[in-house]
Amino acid sequence: MVRALAVLIAAALAVPAATPAQDSKSTVLIKQLTQLLDQKKLENIAAADPQAPGTFVAALYFPGTQLLAVSANYAAPQLMADRLVKKDYQEIYVDLSSAFVPGSKLLVMDIFADGLIAKPKGDAPADSIDKGSTSLSFDGDWKKAKLSEADYTKAFDEADAAYAHILELLISKLKSGT
Repeated sequence: MVRALAVLIAAALAVPAATPAQDSKSTVLIKQLTQLLDQKKLENIAAADPQAPGTFVAALYFPGTQLLAVSANYAAPQLMADRLVKKDYQEIYVDLSSAFVPGSKLLVMDIFADGLIAKPKGDAPADSIDKGSTSLSFDGDWKKAKLSEADYTKAFDEADAAYAHILELLISKLKSGT
């Protein structure tokens, strides 16, 4: 009996423990942002990126449906700063989406406003990004994207980190009330 128990324990220790899938960085942050937007009854928000002068971030929120976030350098940062003071967030979003410094734009399309998901479940629509001249859909099909699995994972991790940074800036803006 002791020997059988020892064999069972040894077998259990030899099998690696299954680790639960970790949420992306943006998953936790998007919950905070959407909660703040809902509380303040806002559908858009924008902020300057203090770590990158001339860079601004903005988001359009469609409650329960989607969050579109953009980060880009803007050639006339004073104009953008003036719009921030006026809380003209939707215009900032439009300008960052269309009149940005070439190569500086990151656009995140977060379907369901639930954070970036590397591979959606079932037939759920995929989150996606546009970065510079590259578009990538996070549908879990790295072969269709002409990437290796490692490159797909790396691209997802980089996009998620950049999206998390945008969300942190927007959360900070909402919490500061400015």
